[in-house]
Amino acid sequence: MEERNILIVEDEVRIADTLRIGLTENGFDVEVAYDGRLGYKLFQSRPFNLVVLDINLPIHSGYELCKMIRADNQDVPIIMLTALSSLEDKIEGYDAGADDYVIKPFEFRELLMKIRVLFRRSGNERVPVGNVIRAGDLQMNLDTKEVHREGRVINLTAKEFQLLEFLVRNKNRVVSRADIAVNVWEIDFDTNTNIIDVYINYVRNKMDKPFERKLIQTLVGMGYILKDN
Repeated sequence: MEERNILIVEDEVRIADTLRIGLTENGFDVEVAYDGRLGYKLFQSRPFNLVVLDINLPIHSGYELCKMIRADNQDVPIIMLTALSSLEDKIEGYDAGADDYVIKPFEFRELLMKIRVLFRRSGNERVPVGNVIRAGDLQMNLDTKEVHREGRVINLTAKEFQLLEFLVRNKNRVVSRADIAVNVWEIDFDTNTNIIDVYINYVRNKMDKPFERKLIQTLVGMGYILKDN
C-alpha cells in the first residue's frame, strides 16, 4: 500500500488539530509537532512523504526547519503556512527549500489540493480521490458509503458502516468498548449490554471472514484493534 505520511509543524494548536483531523479524514497518516525542534526530531524518527510547516515557530523558525529538513532530504515535498504574504517572504520560503506556499487564513480545500498535486509530482499517484479512507486492502468511501476489499464490494448496514469507519480512523490503536459506545452509539457504556460485541461480529463476518488476512483483532480486557499492516 502506498505511503501517505504527513508531518505538520504548527504552533497554533487549533489550526494544527483542525489540519490533523481533516487530513486524517482524507486518508492520510498525520503526525503533529508544535515547535521546530520537535518537528525536526519527528522528521528524523520516521519517513514522511510530505511536510506542512508554519514559518513563525518556536525554537526553530519554519525557514530554519525547512533548511534542516532539506539538508537531510532533498526530495520530500514541503508546504509552508504563514500569515506573511509579501513577495520577499515567499522568496525566502522558496529559497529555504519549500515547494509551495499557503497564506493564512486559507480554506482547507486549497491546502488539500496542493497536497494532492505534490503527492502526484513526487510519485505517490494513488493519493485518495474524494473522501476515502483506507486500512490495508480495505477502502471506505465516506461520500458514497461504498466499502471494498480486494476489489470485492462489502455491503454494510448504516450502523455497521459507522462502526467500521471508527475502527479505520483509529487503525493500529486499541479502542475500548467504551470508546466505541461513545463515538458510534453516542451513549455511555452499559456493562450489561453486549451490543458492541454483536456488531463487531457482524462486521467481521462481512469484511474479515471471507478473507485470509484478518484486520480486526480482539485484545482481551482492553477492546479491539484494526491493524493496517
